[in-house]
Amino acid sequence: MSTATMTHGTPTVERKFPPIAQICVVALISMVIGGVYVAAHLPAHVSMALPTALIVFSGVMLVVSMVMLSRIPVFAWQSFFKVAKWTFLAEGIIAGMLEYIFVFDGTRGAVLVLMTSALIIFVLDLSVLFGFSVAQFQDE
Repeated sequence: MSTATMTHGTPTVERKFPPIAQICVVALISMVIGGVYVAAHLPAHVSMALPTALIVFSGVMLVVSMVMLSRIPVFAWQSFFKVAKWTFLAEGIIAGMLEYIFVFDGTRGAVLVLMTSALIIFVLDLSVLFGFSVAQFQDE
């Protein structure tokens, strides 16, 4: 699961991780596409089939990345949670402002539920992505 390489005369261990960052990026891209599709059609009626499928796919990818992350036997969890916590706070503030804009502009019903779901996935996905991206290079 790990290989040793030489860096400036000192052996370093390169660990192999599951493709968590790549899955998080795929989830983020599908979530953004679904959200932009809905936003591009507002305030007119918008078909919810494509954006719903994209948001559900994004949520499934987020869960997959979290399960894969939880199965890593030895990991720098302290670094992960430190970065993920602050990312969650920052992105949560952004998501809260966007949610306020949706409600203030009169977005209701299924469109509001879908956009709220997209914002939740946005916050969680970036927290996992940033936390993992930093912690994978830290010592346990």
